[in-house]
Amino acid sequence: MLSPFFLSLVLASSRVLVGAAGPVEDYDVLQYINPLIGSANGGNVFAGATLPYGMAKAVADTDSESNQGGFAYDGSNVTGFSSMHDSGTGGSPSLGNFPLFPYAKCRDDDVNGCVFPKKARKTSYKHDSVKSSPGYFSLEIASGVRVEMTAAHHTSLFQFHFPPGKDNSPLVLLDLSDLSDTRQDNGTISIDQSTGRMTGSAKFLPSFGSGSYNLHFCADFQSSGWLRDSGVFVNTRASDDVHDLTISRSINGYPLPGGGFIRFQNPPNGLVQARVGVSFISPKQACSHAENEIPDFDFESTKSAAIAQWTEKMKPVRVSRDGINLSVLTNFYSGIYRTMVNPQNYTGENPLWTSREPYFDSFYCLWDSFRSQIPFLTIFDPYSVTQMIRSLIDTQRNLGWLPDCRMSLCKGFTQGGSNADNVIVDAYVKGLDDGVDWEAGYAAVQKDAEEEPFDWSNEGRGGLKSWKEVHYIPVEDFDYEGFGTMTRSISRTLEYSYNDYAIAQMAWAMNKTADAQRYENNSRAWRNLFKKDQTSFLNKKDTGFTGFFQPRYYNGTWGHQDPLMCSNIDVSGSICSLQNTAGETFESSIWEYQFFVPHDMAALVKLLGGPDRFVERLDYLHDQQITYIGNEPAFLTVFQYHYAGRPAKSTARVRTYIPDYFSPTPAGLPGNDDSGAMGSFVAMSMMGLFPNPGQSVYLITVPFFKSVSIKSPLTGKTATIQVTNWDQFNTNNTSGNSTGGTGFIHSAYLNGKPYTRNWVDHDFFTEGKELLLTLGAEEGSWGTAPADLPPSLSETSGVQGRDWSSMTQETADDEFIPVLGRGRRHLAKHGLHFEHHAKFAKGW
Repeated sequence: MLSPFFLSLVLASSRVLVGAAGPVEDYDVLQYINPLIGSANGGNVFAGATLPYGMAKAVADTDSESNQGGFAYDGSNVTGFSSMHDSGTGGSPSLGNFPLFPYAKCRDDDVNGCVFPKKARKTSYKHDSVKSSPGYFSLEIASGVRVEMTAAHHTSLFQFHFPPGKDNSPLVLLDLSDLSDTRQDNGTISIDQSTGRMTGSAKFLPSFGSGSYNLHFCADFQSSGWLRDSGVFVNTRASDDVHDLTISRSINGYPLPGGGFIRFQNPPNGLVQARVGVSFISPKQACSHAENEIPDFDFESTKSAAIAQWTEKMKPVRVSRDGINLSVLTNFYSGIYRTMVNPQNYTGENPLWTSREPYFDSFYCLWDSFRSQIPFLTIFDPYSVTQMIRSLIDTQRNLGWLPDCRMSLCKGFTQGGSNADNVIVDAYVKGLDDGVDWEAGYAAVQKDAEEEPFDWSNEGRGGLKSWKEVHYIPVEDFDYEGFGTMTRSISRTLEYSYNDYAIAQMAWAMNKTADAQRYENNSRAWRNLFKKDQTSFLNKKDTGFTGFFQPRYYNGTWGHQDPLMCSNIDVSGSICSLQNTAGETFESSIWEYQFFVPHDMAALVKLLGGPDRFVERLDYLHDQQITYIGNEPAFLTVFQYHYAGRPAKSTARVRTYIPDYFSPTPAGLPGNDDSGAMGSFVAMSMMGLFPNPGQSVYLITVPFFKSVSIKSPLTGKTATIQVTNWDQFNTNNTSGNSTGGTGFIHSAYLNGKPYTRNWVDHDFFTEGKELLLTLGAEEGSWGTAPADLPPSLSETSGVQGRDWSSMTQETADDEFIPVLGRGRRHLAKHGLHFEHHAKFAKGW
């Protein structure tokens, strides 16, 4: 549901972005952003008002089982309106601290005639009253109170519109609670009797990690009605005689309800405004944020500033609207929008250490976001990605380890490998700089590979002693150096292999040759868990495929796990999670994890029987619904046909998922958004360029639009993709399900020259290249030859054995850098020039 404000936007004039491939109309894209996508059916998105990467996130909180983002558009009850949230997370509901709740009046005009505890005061909302757009959210609760909200970076502004009533005396309470009722120790609140300002603090627990955090608030109220009284409440009772409260956690472990209230004489316009500043530092800093960011309680001005920030952030990408309906554009631009809701920029709000570096939080989790979200932002918003990279490195510098997951200043749980390694290397190989200390970055990722932390359930890697000795993680590993969940031996082995490949890329480019060779050798360890005679059965029938990863003991003997266990079609009730795991894979099956060798797909294709047999396996994975597109490990499997020389099948496969599993509706996501991971999958799939993360590789498929324009914020150059015969194949444009029709790529031109590779590197974006695609009705030969496939570690088509001395600088860059992944500009900046190519090539 789009806000009427945005549906009514009409540009007075349009600009045109011009490239050699043709024009792309410029237009306001905010009209196509629907923050309510994924607010029902377990999408868990944050649907409220915020800025890009903003700390303040204002929305209505509900009592839904899917209220991790605060509001669920599923008919559940509203419990309050709060200013801190995360988006798309699994686990327990996150944040939702210090909710407000309004009453037009209290029964018998007595403050104790209002209901204070959360579970007792909850109320329904009017379904058709919900409105959401970038920087804005509103709804009407059953009592007739309409609540609007907008936000600055650390501050929310709420407008409570009370229904007419001559005996109204509006009351707004502030509750010292959060969404999951995790308040620890004492919560405090103090109310200034003359102004009604409320300040206070409380300690809470994170939603998917360990530790605790302190949060502070500063709430100011404004109304045309006179301030009548104020006070505190404890449990079900309130008093206007008491204005300071320290409320403890009750003896049974459940936080005792408590907080403050403010009451007004009947305002003639029925309006009460509440401005809430938040801070992890102090109530004083929360007040400072509020006063500086929203000094005059000007709702429209604050909302307009938020719209301006979102408009600026959305500038780099435009797609042609020719033959495309509203739902397709909404799906695309809303996906982009969600990539910038989390993580959150908490710079200046980190009390854990003193630093001049940026600080980002709410990485839920890097295991999810390294696959497409952060690679997308590397194209779309590289400045923010460099801030995130600097934050990750600074976290390691001060806490000792890179996080795999982080929220609310706390350490999150490690789901697989040390995936900050992938994130850092992805940024490095794509040429990001902007103040990043890459030597410190290398030291941070190398520590993950070499040292085991005592508590590797929160950071780093477990089982490194076995990893270095037998070159896999054994099932039932004897790990006396640290502790964590002693399972996931298969998924951890595969992920450690890729983590080490990523580190090797960085080491090669930094001329750390010995390190590079060692980590590259480690990256081949995935082979050690492949059992070539292992079979798989579905419904007691042999699937016809032999050879799968299997658990292996330290002594080299094999264990066993059904390759379908923990798959989307497993009916055994097995659980492959952190807290309750029965298997050696995480959140997925061996059937799916058999495809997770992103750095050496050529070797995997051979191991699984060659291109034709590999394609049959990949088809079986998808056609039998063994994989589930609502979980991130499924993403790359949609496009891995490229590595078997069948890029057309990747195009066909993505059409089976979008829009069938991703639609622009509240229930339109197949799983929780995971901080924008699902949004980035949609955005990059629809652009027709999907990343193999941690490498400078984007796999080409037919875009969902006639033309796509991507302006690099780094270089100012505009990359374009254009389909010359789009109209011939865009057959579904009136059904609401336009997916680019039925065409497949038959030929391509890059910068005017014939181009047969089924992938491009990152320079496509930074150098503003132009890709022209021509479609045919059936699968063609484009991108199918061995020389056309993306690079793999084991293939000599990369750098091994090449005669570099006979090549020009440009040819060497074209051949070498796509494998190594480092852009020419960045290599030169770090003193790495043509003469280094041959040196590095010796290790490949």
